[in-house]
Amino acid sequence: MSVLDTLPKVQLHCHLEGTVRPQTFRELAAKYGVELGERAVPGRTYAFATFREFLLLFAKVTETLRAPEDFARIAHDYVRDAAEQHVMYAEVFISPSVWTFFHRELDVRATVEAIRSALDEAGRPLGIEVALIADLTRNFGVERAEQSAREAIGLRELGVVGVGLGGDEANYPPELYERAFAIAREGGLHTVAHAGEAAGAESVRVAVETLGAERIGHGVRAIEDPAVVELLAQKRIPLEICPTSNRLTGAAPEHTDHPLAALDAAGCVVTIDADDPALFGTTLRDEFRLVAQQVGEVTAIRFARNAIDASFAPTERKAELHRTFASRNSVPAGRSQ
Repeated sequence: MSVLDTLPKVQLHCHLEGTVRPQTFRELAAKYGVELGERAVPGRTYAFATFREFLLLFAKVTETLRAPEDFARIAHDYVRDAAEQHVMYAEVFISPSVWTFFHRELDVRATVEAIRSALDEAGRPLGIEVALIADLTRNFGVERAEQSAREAIGLRELGVVGVGLGGDEANYPPELYERAFAIAREGGLHTVAHAGEAAGAESVRVAVETLGAERIGHGVRAIEDPAVVELLAQKRIPLEICPTSNRLTGAAPEHTDHPLAALDAAGCVVTIDADDPALFGTTLRDEFRLVAQQVGEVTAIRFARNAIDASFAPTERKAELHRTFASRNSVPAGRSQ
């Protein structure tokens, strides 16, 4: 067993809807009469070939989540799975605008309350704390994004600490959501944006300079423009890099080295995550193992430490996380890569 397997971890880029176990997906689909076609066949449940097909799959999963108790179920499962990965703190994306697109009658507040209760009930005995980030979702347009930002502000007492920007990056560039992000900041929320995944380095630059994103989800295509890499390094904007996701969506081409090593060498702040682990057939542990194969165990451990500082946890909480990390990390600081 590698030290990475039991290393205390902070998770910053994981979508709750992307953690739904295949069996749970099939059971909920049967419960609500959602037609899955070939996805009903075990082993092919989460198959996709392109990034667009992945977005459609994500939508299909959300279509089967129709009541607060469904979300509570997957939140409870998330904590149990996170415990197996030795996660001690997480900031998990939720997508209320996607929920209500499919189920207009769904009470968002009641749903987030159910998620919060499940996370706390399951997490407290295990010492796992989970905050939430409400994704604004590009595909529904500017007006809906601004509305979603206002809704997220009203959910702060339920552990919503920020907003994100996911969805179809290629067709909905970040500059469209400048006001939505401003609304979120004015309401006391942090800001994160998916960029440099389905679009190039310019998308990353705009997310930083126009949106004021404090972290970038993925960001791997920043490598296409040295000036954007320099911008990320100078501003110390953390990158939430998800290697398996990047390969499967085409953000990082197969048969080439993943850009994470080059981004790290250029001074960028790299963190590692699993994105939609159930849909991508991976775990946070698997991602760290994969990264260690490319950059070495010591560097992978440094990436894990980066995630503590990149989190939106209060200063005192970060200090606690660092103490826990140091006490359970058995790799000497000077160990070679």
